Amino acid sequence: MLAARHLFDARGMQEAPIEAIAREVGIARGLVYREFASKDELFALTVTSYLDELAGILRSAIGAANDPVSRLDSCTRAYGDYCERFPAFLDCSLSLMRQPARELRKTVSEAVWLRLGQGMVVCIDQLAQILRDGSESGAFTVEDPDYLANVLWTQMLGAMHLARLGIGLRNLAPGVPGLFAVAADQVVQTSVASAMATVGATQQ
Repeated sequence: MLAARHLFDARGMQEAPIEAIAREVGIARGLVYREFASKDELFALTVTSYLDELAGILRSAIGAANDPVSRLDSCTRAYGDYCERFPAFLDCSLSLMRQPARELRKTVSEAVWLRLGQGMVVCIDQLAQILRDGSESGAFTVEDPDYLANVLWTQMLGAMHLARLGIGLRNLAPGVPGLFAVAADQVVQTSVASAMATVGATQQ
């Protein structure tokens, strides 16, 4: 698992085939498939490694803030910054999301499914708790904190994919597309503003 993450961090997910992972560990390619039921399972376990690390980063960012609005700001920025710093986390997460949960469930073992769920809920529940606290204090207007936490979590993954691409599209003239640069910090700032607007944040 550490070998997969090391290669993903260094070369990107797409440039780290199973053969390269096997070489990094010093085993035959076939033994990788004895350890992992599928490539999805390898991605899922790699994501859990990132999630364990991210959970601590979010906890620190949230703990340094004094009120729900500041906590949401800090949490969103920390999450976006992590996605920028570790594009392989973004790639693996989006790869797992390309199929419905029922389909993904069929490609991984019960133990891996549980570990992935545990890793995700530790992160997402921190965001949900901010929304609960904000609703109780009157800083936010949120009917279902758990649902909205999942929406905001997923939106950031999509937004940071745009940051990873680094370009946006605009219409220069009828039928003439043009490109413009998109900076990661710009995307993070927009995501923070979007999250605040979504929860109806009011100044404390």
